Amino acid sequence: MSVHRPTGQALRCAAPELLAEALRQSRADTLAVAALYEQGPEVPRRAGLNPPRWELGHIGWFQEFWIARNPQRQLGPRADPQAPRLPARRGIADALYDSSLVPHTSRWSLPLPDAAATRDDLRRQLEATLALLDRADATDEALYFYRLALFHEDMHHEAGLYMAQALGLGLSDPRWQPAALPQPRQPLRLDAAIHRLGDPGPGFAFDNELAAHDQPLAAFEIDSRVVSWAEYLPFVEAGGYGQPHWWSEPGRRWLSEQAPAAPRYLRRAGKHWEQWLWGRWQPLDPDLPACHLNAYEAQAWCAWAGRRLPTEAEWERAALASLTSGEVFDWGAVWEWTASAFAPYPGFRPHPYQDYSAPWFDGRPVLRGASFGTQPSMHHPRYRNFFSAERNDIFAGFRSCAR
Repeated sequence: MSVHRPTGQALRCAAPELLAEALRQSRADTLAVAALYEQGPEVPRRAGLNPPRWELGHIGWFQEFWIARNPQRQLGPRADPQAPRLPARRGIADALYDSSLVPHTSRWSLPLPDAAATRDDLRRQLEATLALLDRADATDEALYFYRLALFHEDMHHEAGLYMAQALGLGLSDPRWQPAALPQPRQPLRLDAAIHRLGDPGPGFAFDNELAAHDQPLAAFEIDSRVVSWAEYLPFVEAGGYGQPHWWSEPGRRWLSEQAPAAPRYLRRAGKHWEQWLWGRWQPLDPDLPACHLNAYEAQAWCAWAGRRLPTEAEWERAALASLTSGEVFDWGAVWEWTASAFAPYPGFRPHPYQDYSAPWFDGRPVLRGASFGTQPSMHHPRYRNFFSAERNDIFAGFRSCAR
């Protein structure tokens, strides 16, 4: 069933009534994805995966920790993250679900509540959140943690879809299916300018988006949309995965360690290509966005094609300029690797959830945009996503710029 959900800008500024409905819809989607795992295979202990019951418990714990248990929730970004918390509804919840404290590999051996008890915890937790939201002031500070909890849950929803794809689970919901790209891919030319980064406007912002500063940009040419399979596969068919000279040094190490012959979830079937999607092999539509590519694969195609990845400032300028110029800058098909490392903007100050950004300022690339698996709440032109360069389980591709 199709469910309308407001986009990121609307929800970053959402009043309590709209925010309450978004939280209910988000929880329904969370539980729908969780149901995929109940009859599926056991989730293996592997990087990028989590036990489904731990994921559910963590989502509820996070919302309760920052809202119902947080005596400073009305202060929003000014809240003291170390302020004493009220007791958890489930007494040992912190020891079970705090991702900052619970090592990833231990999550399979924790004494987690069973599925029914976990769902009951989530129901009670959401009821408490909505009751508090009903009495909350309609200010950005007072609503900050409610918005944060919504976006956190929607990030985990997409992570659940990554896991479902990795485990071969079937998924028929039309909202989470890739769609053919607009044709053709056009060059967009932008003049030299000063672009202002870190100024996301009214409402909610993640800490890594803040600290406004000017970024001088030379004139550049950027694709109007991401690269399709029709445009990526000639690199594969030309032997690109066996030609190290197209690859960066880290990319060559990845090639040596993994020995891929083609992108993840693709295979040759005679003269044609097939794609593994939601638990079955199916003919590959060449007009779909090239997906499940890591940063090394995006860089290698660009080297082969005589192109380059955009910086995140170039990407953001093109996305924002299209809102007023009438130019088509199509995004939201897949997350898009950029040439920029995830780093703090000058003047960065962490928000109370201090483990959201700061631990990951380690040189990993920034991704911009959104994907076919991203909840509409997360669609925002200034949102900065970040994954390590070798990740190809996420719904990521790229667009290119002229050199």
